[in-house]
Amino acid sequence: MNLVINGETRPFPEPLTVAGLVDTLGFVGKRIAVEKNGDIVPRSRYAETPLAEGDRLEIVGAVGGG
Repeated sequence: MNLVINGETRPFPEPLTVAGLVDTLGFVGKRIAVEKNGDIVPRSRYAETPLAEGDRLEIVGAVGGG
């Protein structure tokens, strides 16, 4: 299946959840926010949120500073 992540189309195996995607991309344990098709996905729902062909995701990381 093809997903659009931060504007770039990339292939991934099916089935896949947001949690699986975060793991595949190496973001486990990092402070990130995930938006799926315009809606924020709460971290508590990553494992139960399925992804489908053509879904558009924005993944952003928190940056600390002062």
